[in-house]
Amino acid sequence: MKRLALIVVTAMLMLGFAPSTAFAATTIDPTQAPTGTHLQTGTIGCSVNPTTLLVTCSTYELAGVGNSNATGSLDATYNATVQCRNHGGQIVEVKSQVTSAPVTTGSLSPKNGRLSVPALTSSPVPTNAQFEAQATCPNGNWTKETLSGSVTLASFIYTLKFDGFSGNYITITG
Repeated sequence: MKRLALIVVTAMLMLGFAPSTAFAATTIDPTQAPTGTHLQTGTIGCSVNPTTLLVTCSTYELAGVGNSNATGSLDATYNATVQCRNHGGQIVEVKSQVTSAPVTTGSLSPKNGRLSVPALTSSPVPTNAQFEAQATCPNGNWTKETLSGSVTLASFIYTLKFDGFSGNYITITG
């Protein structure tokens, strides 16, 4: 019964602390954490800066984790439209996708049954050169050009996983 109450309270807290990005979905799986794990302070959520396209996931503290270590990670994927132009000026559009390097908290160790989880911000948005390197033109004589303003955040995933558990305790997708 206590476990059910914990699940309900955690779900209610999550609704009250929804991320600022409307398309983000948060899942908390209590079976993937020590019994009694709950949000102590802070906000569990991620937001996207519309100007820089960087994803930032907030800092928070979990209590009731015992001595279980955990690792947080954030991975973002970006899209852009790359044009291939031949010497005659003909243009072919090619979609290009680059996954930025994932960022991680490294191993987090609890103190007195509390786990402080730091904020994570996605690695820099890929450059035009990175998008162009992933694009394939009809042949090597065509010039690759990233279409101005076409870089978008395609998706991101944030996870918090406790050592010794098979799945993620927290998963936020956007």
